[in-house]
Amino acid sequence: MLKRLLISILMYMALALNFAKAENVLDYLTEGKYSGPTLEDNVALMDTDKNGFADVYEVRAFLEAKHGKGYQKDLLDKWEASASGKSCSSPFAKELYTDKTN
Repeated sequence: MLKRLLISILMYMALALNFAKAENVLDYLTEGKYSGPTLEDNVALMDTDKNGFADVYEVRAFLEAKHGKGYQKDLLDKWEASASGKSCSSPFAKELYTDKTN
């Protein structure tokens, strides 16, 4: 048991040292070969109301603009149902998911 723990710690330290040399996670995972937009860039593009948060409706609009209408429809429908409180019929859940800003 102690031997496995020691090996795990050493492997973690080696990974951490290699990661520390990379500028960011993306460079580390792609060995510096990725040149596209970062996650932060994409979230900023999705955040059309500029509240610092990309909700499921903004994510859907962004993905459909990029990949065409109906992209990942089933998944995004589930996300929207959850966000609007339609996926849970409990009375308390509707309060949690209802948008009261409008």
